[in-house]
Amino acid sequence: MRHFGGLVHAVGGFAADRSGNFAVLLGMVASVLALGVGFAVNVSQLYNAKSSLQGVVDAAVTSTARDLTTGVIKEADANTSVQTFLNANSQAGILSADRIVLDKLTVDRTANTVQADVHVDVGFYFPLFSMGDMQRVTASTTALYSDRQIEVAMMLDVTGSMAANWYRKTDKIGDLQDAASKAVSDLLRWNRDENNPRVRVAIVPYAEAVNTGGLAGTVFVETERGSKVPPPIDAPVSVSLTLAADKCATERKDKDGYADYSPDGPYTRRLDNKGKTYLAKVNRDYRVEICPSAALVPLTADEQKLLKTITDFRAKGVTAGGIAAQWGYYMLSPSWRSAIADAGLGAGPANFDSRRVAKVAILMTDGQFNTAFAKGRGAPTSQSQGQTSRANAENICSNMKRDGIEIFTIGFDLNDPTMTVNERDQAKSVLKNCSTADTSSLKHYYEAATGAELADAFDEITRNIEKLTIKR
Repeated sequence: MRHFGGLVHAVGGFAADRSGNFAVLLGMVASVLALGVGFAVNVSQLYNAKSSLQGVVDAAVTSTARDLTTGVIKEADANTSVQTFLNANSQAGILSADRIVLDKLTVDRTANTVQADVHVDVGFYFPLFSMGDMQRVTASTTALYSDRQIEVAMMLDVTGSMAANWYRKTDKIGDLQDAASKAVSDLLRWNRDENNPRVRVAIVPYAEAVNTGGLAGTVFVETERGSKVPPPIDAPVSVSLTLAADKCATERKDKDGYADYSPDGPYTRRLDNKGKTYLAKVNRDYRVEICPSAALVPLTADEQKLLKTITDFRAKGVTAGGIAAQWGYYMLSPSWRSAIADAGLGAGPANFDSRRVAKVAILMTDGQFNTAFAKGRGAPTSQSQGQTSRANAENICSNMKRDGIEIFTIGFDLNDPTMTVNERDQAKSVLKNCSTADTSSLKHYYEAATGAELADAFDEITRNIEKLTIKR
């Protein structure tokens, strides 16, 4: 019984002194809780610092890659660009000013990447025995840049329906001039070296034909009952080619009179139905009535020349969309390089090489394609001019996309009340079919109801061209 009595006595003694023991226990528990809270705060601090640092370095490297892509800076300036961005944005989240250190910047010219490794030393709010007063947080990120050349062909509708309409209080040709001029200036702003421009733009104004301007020597002028192809290269001088006074051209026709969808240059040699060799010049159909006053401009970085051409737009004529697509294709085809150079109109298009050159076409119209002069081989004899024009455009667009040309299309004021529902649907359908398929990040088909929306469409396409130069 004595043992039980001792136990009871001990318990009683503990109970009698319980206030002191609880104080000790409470102190121990409070210390553990404080350590836990401090540790949690420090971990949260490190997490927030890591997140903030990663966001800043991501933005710095992405911005530098974009500037390299658009020519704002050169590779030698990349280190300064990243460091400047880090300094300007160092107070992100819980970071302190000027605390981010750029450890290493690597510009890989082979992979076209920019990689930055950075760190920041974080001072803890609750220094703990196991963690110390300070801990280093690191971050690294890599972004792609591109040194690809950019070639853009803009096929712009200058038909009669684009004329100012005082009754509807619209001036579509003026809206186009404003939007296209801004797009040209925005694109050429990427150039930093006048002697080696990175971006060049071609303009193809079109109506029922295209005014070839300085490329008039590439045109074969048809007669009503004459041959549909140029005379043989060994023909007598008396039957040599004559130039069209208006310098206009329509579709190129093959030896049987069908529309030719290829991008071949006018120096390409072909055989006629008699086995004679001729040069594949582009036809000027004898039925053309109105030639656009503004001539096309092959690829150039001469901003003033391009803007002057746009200023010269005059709205007149009908809509030969297939011919527009054809000439846009020519302006991006290396097969036309020699003819363009020989005419003194620049170096001409580069070779098709998606790694080195981004080729882009922009096709804009305000209505239904309704005019053509040559059907595609195999087309039904009952096919109307409008059906032919749309079919020709779609076939040429298909070939362009096959060659790696990215196509954007813009339908301007396609809900014009003067158009029937069927005409609207046909106009929208051909533009959708011509454009490159949309992706999650790139839109290719646009509709614009007003001049402001047309300007927005061109602005977005310009931004998308920048994305294309980075895409691999």
